[in-house]
Amino acid sequence: MESIVEALLGLILGAILMYWIFSFFNRKKSKKLVKHQSTVILNKIKSVCKLVSVEGDFAEIYNYENTKEGFLKITSKKKALVVIKAKAQVGYDLKKIKVHANTNKKQIVLSHFPEPEVLSVEPNLEFYDVKNGLFNSFSPEDLTELNHNAIDHIREKIPESGLIQTAKKEALQAVLLIEKIVETIGWELDYSALEISNRDKQFLEN
Repeated sequence: MESIVEALLGLILGAILMYWIFSFFNRKKSKKLVKHQSTVILNKIKSVCKLVSVEGDFAEIYNYENTKEGFLKITSKKKALVVIKAKAQVGYDLKKIKVHANTNKKQIVLSHFPEPEVLSVEPNLEFYDVKNGLFNSFSPEDLTELNHNAIDHIREKIPESGLIQTAKKEALQAVLLIEKIVETIGWELDYSALEISNRDKQFLEN
């Protein structure tokens, strides 16, 4: 009888030991999976990189003049009337957001969202009334300089165009895009740290 009890106790202890070992490795595997999921989703968010929110078309007239001093200090002027037609894109650089993973709750926590910025300016230049000086004519270097000047000129005009303000209003669309990415692996996005009203969220979701 005593041997039977010992055998039963041995079986029970063995079963408990096997269950503990199984639970330990299962928990370890689960933690590894959750950690892998959080890494995948954070990489997915970062891979979106730049998100264009609004675009604007510009048409500006730019007067270009360049005076050069030559032989015997004689000055020579070249000038042109330049029409700048440009497309500007304003949006968000998602590499600048601050996010971290809460693996226990399966949450991606969004604690900071960047301000909108000018992502690109694509100018197209048209030249009118081009006048070359005696020893000061237009060169390929001048065209390169004019292209840079045109981009700078349009960038200066963007703040007063309203594009930045429009992009700010549409910031929540970018947050909702991140939320959709997070939901692809069954996680949720916590952006309670951001100042976003429920009214704004419902407006964009409908």
